[in-house]
Amino acid sequence: MKMSGGVEWALHCCVVLTAARQPVPAVRLAELHDVSASYLAKQLQGLSRAGLVQSVQGQSGGYLLTRAPELITVLDVVEAVDGPRPAFVCTEIRQRGPLATPAESCLVPCAISRAMTAADAAWRAALRAVTIADLARDVTSDYGPDTFAGIRGWLAAADGHA
Repeated sequence: MKMSGGVEWALHCCVVLTAARQPVPAVRLAELHDVSASYLAKQLQGLSRAGLVQSVQGQSGGYLLTRAPELITVLDVVEAVDGPRPAFVCTEIRQRGPLATPAESCLVPCAISRAMTAADAAWRAALRAVTIADLARDVTSDYGPDTFAGIRGWLAAADGHA
């Protein structure tokens, strides 16, 4: 399964937003991750359309998670950025060519379609089982208990709240 780079960026932003005590501007999130602000803004818009983040307008504006990180799954973010369509779409190739199977004989999906559909379902189940809170815990485990305090400090310093 290939996902866009925007998925990675959006997931990182969601994890960072778990540490935010106030809205975080898109440009600040882009600066933190050293990524394109305009491309990141598109990913944040997708998250906003999906109801995962809220855009707050004004001088102190930016983005906040709309619900607890325990209630946002990795699959939610993937679908917000890349859409919900399946990774594999059967085109019924078995019904084409010189030895084509007649449509009336194709009452069930073929073995290839069944295998790919099962793989897609397993992949989605795995992503549905991991939340943004799980990722944040893993980040803390990987980088230490002061990681999010450091992020909060860095974010606040930009706003003059440090």
